[in-house]
Amino acid sequence: MPGIEKLPIEETLEDSPQTRSLLGVFEEDTAAMSNYCSQLYQAMQRIYDAQNELSAATHLTSRLLKEYDKQRFPLGGDDEVMSSTLQQFAKVIDELSSCHAVLSTQLADAMMFPITQFKERDLKEILTLKEVFQISSDDHDVAMNRFSRLSKKRDNDKLRAEAVEDVYTSRKKQHQTMMHYFCSLNTLQYKKKTALLEPLLGYMQAQISFFKLGSENLTQQWEDFLGTIGTSVQNVRREMETEVGQMHETIQEMERSCDPLYVPCDPDPAHSPVCRNLTRKQGYLHIRNKTGLVSSSWERQYFFTQGGNLMQQGRGEVAGGLVTDLDNCSVMAVDCDDRRFCFQVTSFDGKKVVTLQSESRRDCDEWISTINNISKRIYLSENAEELAARVNQSALEAVTPSPSFQQRHESMRPSSKGRAGRASSISSVGSELSPALSVLSLDALVAPETPIQFDIISPVTEENSGQSKTAAQSGRRSNPFGESGDSTSEDSEDSILHQLFIVRFLGSMEVKTPESVDIISETMRQILAARAIHNIFRMTESHLLVTCDCLKLIDPQTQVTRLRFPLCTVLQCSSHQDNKRLFGLVLQPAGGPGDSRAVCYIFESNNDGEKICDSVGLAKQIAFHSEMDRKAVEKRKETDKAKEKQQEELSKQKQIEKDLEEQSRLIAASSRPGNPPAADEQFLVLSNSQSEDSDAGEEGKKKGESEA
Repeated sequence: MPGIEKLPIEETLEDSPQTRSLLGVFEEDTAAMSNYCSQLYQAMQRIYDAQNELSAATHLTSRLLKEYDKQRFPLGGDDEVMSSTLQQFAKVIDELSSCHAVLSTQLADAMMFPITQFKERDLKEILTLKEVFQISSDDHDVAMNRFSRLSKKRDNDKLRAEAVEDVYTSRKKQHQTMMHYFCSLNTLQYKKKTALLEPLLGYMQAQISFFKLGSENLTQQWEDFLGTIGTSVQNVRREMETEVGQMHETIQEMERSCDPLYVPCDPDPAHSPVCRNLTRKQGYLHIRNKTGLVSSSWERQYFFTQGGNLMQQGRGEVAGGLVTDLDNCSVMAVDCDDRRFCFQVTSFDGKKVVTLQSESRRDCDEWISTINNISKRIYLSENAEELAARVNQSALEAVTPSPSFQQRHESMRPSSKGRAGRASSISSVGSELSPALSVLSLDALVAPETPIQFDIISPVTEENSGQSKTAAQSGRRSNPFGESGDSTSEDSEDSILHQLFIVRFLGSMEVKTPESVDIISETMRQILAARAIHNIFRMTESHLLVTCDCLKLIDPQTQVTRLRFPLCTVLQCSSHQDNKRLFGLVLQPAGGPGDSRAVCYIFESNNDGEKICDSVGLAKQIAFHSEMDRKAVEKRKETDKAKEKQQEELSKQKQIEKDLEEQSRLIAASSRPGNPPAADEQFLVLSNSQSEDSDAGEEGKKKGESEA
């Protein structure tokens, strides 16, 4: 079988967060095992109940078959063949009922008993040890807090002795309980294998015994298999017994060797001197947290050094958090009014000061020496301990407060020339990229040497300034961006879609390939990198109004439109893959679709950026369908006009045909004898019809030219 995972009993005294995290994994495994065991127990209980029911049902069937002769059926009569046959069946079924009864007894002993013992005894024992360990851990924390609160000025031997005795008792109790708890959890890793295999082994053996009564053909195959499983179970049991013996020996050795370490006072310096060559250290410390202008509180946390950083981690936390940067920092022992064994860590620029309390003077000296070695970046060298031994003298000087502490920080701070250079680089970030940022840019997506704009700039043109002057003369309010105060409502009052989002402008820059899929993510990366390089944290907050006509950035205080983007110029809109609050817009320049460059704007929203992108996409769809409807209406109007003109032409043609018929009728009437005076009328009618025909011909000609 594969190796068994074990908890390290040797690390129970240190009680580090890593050990607690590993303990949490074992406890989760125990809880999962308990849940699974309960389900398996219920399934096996159903098998046992079903077997009992089958045995009872078989016995009832046999009894009913035996009572067949006593039944009086109206139409059955005396059928001796049927009675003898049923009696033979009753005899066989009665034997099967006895076999089922034996099988039920074997299932109760071989299947239900092991899993019941594991569920009721072993798992409950783990839960009891867990509760006892939690109580001892809480008692140890209370004792440590009481010991840490001992006053330095009012030193009372009785109180100190009581506190020390309390810490000794609680720490010893916690250590012993924790070791036994670890031992039980490690033992459970073996027991859970036997607890799962033994019930199954008993179930299979009971079934084989049941089938042996009826058939001897299957015994050899199953016996070989069950013999192998039984051998494996015995091996696991022997291995468990060996491991339990070794763990008990380890517990006894740890109890003997760790007894002096239970006392929080300084051990004998001859046996455990202060090590001043360390470049890494970890352990529990108390950190001072300010709760007001004058008051403060102390919190016990697990601290460790990682590279050039001091980290802290609380119980239950998966990873540690940064406390302060130790590179070029200052560390020294300080005198606190309410605590002993305190030291203070000050960052390089002197802006951050951390006050910590250790458990003893030796621990305090080791922390000071370690931080002092890290501040000189000794940990970066290959032989860190040898180099730390060389600067041991400077580490000893750092134990006592230095009177020139402020001068030391003044000498380590950057010069004014460097500050001026940094300020100039920050001030010029909007107009020109730094060399570090230009390396990050990709020429394939972003235009080279493109400046990044971090503020929303809407310059007032001459036309807008003239409009503002006119508005001022007419008494209307104008804004500094050249738009009137009611322009927002005029533009968007006819729009179907109105959605308002709170956004913050991060930056914008010109791009070369607006149709590229990765253009928005690349622009986000460059703008965020530029903000990080130049320490730009200020962002302009605006209200983004999405309508079917345009996108507007509105000042939340003055309700003035800062920027207006027509919806037809929006080429892309997408959010960041990881940080969904970031989204970007790619806008077509004023040159139109023929221009290959565009501008990408990056924003941060309070809610999901995908919702804003979906809203912009919905607005574009609504605008597209509105445009299609408008074109369809115009086309329908043109069709109606063409039909009206065709009807007019048909009516004119019919009128001409009617006039021709009338003319032919008059000509026929005039050709009859006795009607000579009709010649003048005929002439007049012909002239009138010919004039109408000529007028119709001219109108048709003009109409054809207009249609062409």
